[in-house]
Amino acid sequence: MSQKKLAELTGIRANTISEWYNEITVSLKVEHIDRICEVLGCSLDELIEVIPNKVPKTGKYLVIEEHGNRKPKREGCDE
Repeated sequence: MSQKKLAELTGIRANTISEWYNEITVSLKVEHIDRICEVLGCSLDELIEVIPNKVPKTGKYLVIEEHGNRKPKREGCDE
């Protein structure tokens, strides 16, 4: 099945499907995954392969990142 046909059947933008296929995107919407599985008649584990990180990203390796409009906390301020 072509990416264009998959986009038509799922209602997901063709650009989004292309980004997933080419591993450009960093996140996937659960709703989109569900739609793709429904159209292809497959399960999640048949669609997505989990590849462990080479460098752990949790526990003592966890890096807290700033997101969106959050401002860094200033020392001595109780907000």
